[in-house]
Amino acid sequence: MIAYVNGIIDDITEDNVVVDVGGVGMNVKISADTAARLPGVGEPVKLYTYTSVREDAFWLYGFLSRNDLDIFKKCITVSGIGPKGALSILSVLDADSLRFAIVSGDAKAIAKAPGVGAKTAERLILELKGKLNINDSMINKEIANYGETHAVAIDTPQKREAVEALVSLGYGQAEALKAVNAIENIEDMDSGAVLKAALKHLF
Repeated sequence: MIAYVNGIIDDITEDNVVVDVGGVGMNVKISADTAARLPGVGEPVKLYTYTSVREDAFWLYGFLSRNDLDIFKKCITVSGIGPKGALSILSVLDADSLRFAIVSGDAKAIAKAPGVGAKTAERLILELKGKLNINDSMINKEIANYGETHAVAIDTPQKREAVEALVSLGYGQAEALKAVNAIENIEDMDSGAVLKAALKHLF
């Protein structure tokens, strides 16, 4: 209904921004991640929006990019996940990280969102994994470099052992994999050194 809101920021909270559009203050629901990336009060902003209309409410949900809006729309197609739940997920994972978590099957990372349990996270992965093309231009280039499976991404024994160790420490597979793959000159390191280096990336 409303494709975007373009105006001046009047007020920002963790889950809402008021945008002055021609003298009219528009309440727009946002994720915590979006709130952290917004310019300050008095600054211009353009938010791509999703309109939710119910019998008792009319809400706008805003995003700084079409990429963010696209993954939000995909999330709310999943049974049991409404706009509030989708915003909760995007408050703990940005759009690219969420796509990576879905492609890699990292339910643990998704379940960190308040109000989103393990079963809901697994359902999200099950229903959306096949809808995210690994060659989609909107998917973070990091995912494309990793390939479609962990077998491609974890191509050395020390990488595999380090990822397994990080997962056993409570980290999600996606964040463990990203940390390990961020290490330079990994070929010259043993698994213990890889683990230490990966932990530095996680802190």
